[in-house]
Amino acid sequence: MIYLDNAATTRMTQTAIQAMLPYFDQQYGNPSSLYAFGQQANEALTDARERIARHLNCQARELIFTSGGSEADNQAIRSAAAFGARKGKRHIISTAFEHHAVLHTLARLEKEGFEVTLLDVHEDGLIQPQQVAQAIRPDTCLVTVMYANNEIGTIQPIGEIGKICREKGVPFHTDAVQAVGHLNVDVQADCIDMLSLSAHKFHGPKGIGALYVRRGVPIAPLIEGGAQERGLRAGTENLPAIMGMAAALDEAYQNLQSNTQKLITLRDRLIDGLARIPHSILNGDAQKRLPGNVSFCFEGIEGEALLLLLDDKGVCASSGSACTSGSLDPSHVLLAIGRPHEIAHGSLRLTLSHENTQQEVDQTIAAVAEVVDYLRGISPVWRDLELGKLKFVI
Repeated sequence: MIYLDNAATTRMTQTAIQAMLPYFDQQYGNPSSLYAFGQQANEALTDARERIARHLNCQARELIFTSGGSEADNQAIRSAAAFGARKGKRHIISTAFEHHAVLHTLARLEKEGFEVTLLDVHEDGLIQPQQVAQAIRPDTCLVTVMYANNEIGTIQPIGEIGKICREKGVPFHTDAVQAVGHLNVDVQADCIDMLSLSAHKFHGPKGIGALYVRRGVPIAPLIEGGAQERGLRAGTENLPAIMGMAAALDEAYQNLQSNTQKLITLRDRLIDGLARIPHSILNGDAQKRLPGNVSFCFEGIEGEALLLLLDDKGVCASSGSACTSGSLDPSHVLLAIGRPHEIAHGSLRLTLSHENTQQEVDQTIAAVAEVVDYLRGISPVWRDLELGKLKFVI
């Protein structure tokens, strides 16, 4: 099996697994308990929080542990909306190609009377800082722009956007689920007020994440019922998962430079190979993208069939984000960057990890080329394109 869907989830590192094990059956105390056994757990919790905070360049008390990126996104956006509404500010700025954890939350807020501006995305998959500056109004209560896109991998100018928001006094949140553990993320340098992350995107466990909230930025709990996380997220902390997340993040940043160099080499080799397939196109800027992300569209085929046939050849891939891979609708991300519906349907996302090899990349290029050729050979649409009855788009 060649696993190339690391943007959906990653294999847990042995370092993270070993870090978790003692907290299942040895140091299993509740961190909120006052007796020594519980306080030992609390010390481990504190240590993990401090380690994660160092990687983000924030204070440990500015981190709230959550069940993952979606919960963190929801808490950040809903909090900003609630506190903004108290001041008569009910306008939110985001982008048209955010993760659905953001877009669906914004859609719900629109039903509650908020106005949402979704910035257009350029064909290169990038938002320009001036777009944000021009969209900010006196009643804007939040700007939320993802750090790196989960489907096409493009990295946004977060530092510039953050500076604009800070100068204008508007809270700035970024969904950094795809960035943390893969890019150097500095919440201070980038003027970030709130940031969401998720452990299973950087070889940690599923079901655990965190929300960074800059000191002084108001935040409200989504889950009531206890004093955990300074009263901002009720429920006994998932200590084994938190320890696994801290260990995975430590390992990711210890090896960031070497992993990044390897991934860029593999990524560019994969891009070059797929680009040789006729009537194919890379989605998003070729350079301003995550080290391990490759997203293509192939004219004249259906992405669903492409995925199934690649699976038969032992290649695990995606047509978009894991949260929508079961949908027959074209990717909202690809539509946002201007891909026509018929082209967006023929999409393929391949996301690498440092565990992948050059041999796997070469095998994947050959497999994709063979499957695309086969699918075009049985497609009446492709036949019409070749006969000139339809015009090629790519």
